[in-house]
Amino acid sequence: MFAHLVHSNTEAKKIMYRHIITLLLLACAAMNAVAQDVQLQPDHPDRHVVVKGDTLWDISAKFLKDPWLWPKVWKMNREQIKNPHLIYPGDVVVLDLSGGDPRLRLLRETVTLEPGIRIDALEKEAVATIAPNIIEPFLSQPLIIENDELDNAPAIVGAQENRVVLSQGVRIYIDEIQEEQGRFWNVYRTGKVFTDPVTKEVLGTEAVHLGTANITRYGAPATAEIAKANQEIFKGDKLVVAPDELSKSFVPRAPDSEIQGQILSIYGSVNEAGRNSIVSINRGSNEGMEPGHVLAIYREGNLVKNPGYQKAKDEDDKTTVPENIKLPNERVGLLMVFRTFDRISYGLIMQASEPVNALDIVQTP
Repeated sequence: MFAHLVHSNTEAKKIMYRHIITLLLLACAAMNAVAQDVQLQPDHPDRHVVVKGDTLWDISAKFLKDPWLWPKVWKMNREQIKNPHLIYPGDVVVLDLSGGDPRLRLLRETVTLEPGIRIDALEKEAVATIAPNIIEPFLSQPLIIENDELDNAPAIVGAQENRVVLSQGVRIYIDEIQEEQGRFWNVYRTGKVFTDPVTKEVLGTEAVHLGTANITRYGAPATAEIAKANQEIFKGDKLVVAPDELSKSFVPRAPDSEIQGQILSIYGSVNEAGRNSIVSINRGSNEGMEPGHVLAIYREGNLVKNPGYQKAKDEDDKTTVPENIKLPNERVGLLMVFRTFDRISYGLIMQASEPVNALDIVQTP
């Protein structure tokens, strides 16, 4: 009996040790996988002096093969990702390998006023995440509207001298705008309706940005002057109050969850997109998309005839060779989301090895 208990106890210890060893091996493997997540460029610099015109993406790409791993090499937590420290021209980004894993840190330029007194460099514009001249029009102008909300927006009801085509400098009249609603407005017209490529559900309507107007007299009706006209403006066009300026500085990173969607449209009057093209996708803030999220772009593999397929001779002939073969999806680029709506986002293509088309797949890299 005693021998049996000793034997059982020994076996239990062996099993426990095997479990411990297995857990240790798994932990080591996990640590190794994390360490391998960040791969440096083969020709990476040891440091980079930030200059005017740099973007966070460009800086990250100098050091990292996968620039969206920016938060990992800065050891950023969730709060720091939401409110990142800004980087300015003159700052020095330094690659630190002393801890084993790659890490970036910042040396900030300072200005000496007099002996013993130093302050940060002044009057500098922070480095944007991606080229601001490309995305700026899309930060304020195109508007995705839902539930016919533009129908209830203030409308142009007339113009000076009963003009039909309204342009810059023309005085216009709006059905009603009160002072608390604001002075600066964008002028829109209902445009393209977006539907989901898979479900065919209406995702929203893109309002066409026609120009801007400044209110000169509030009330019903209100009076305004067209400050800028990108296209011809007509009676019946709608006004939407100009939004606060959206941030151009956000952290490049992969989404926290597995996202998969498709490209809805390409901007710039072109059929195919390439690097620095702007696209819209059928995933928005409802699906967890945020400015800075990076998605891989894939071309769906074609369905091709299987040369080994032979049609069944009769009902009893159970062939196991499929008639068609689905080729694998091929990665063709990367995009970064810079503006989100509930169910749609705008993205800038950062890399493209082949032309990118509408309906190409986007997913977490």
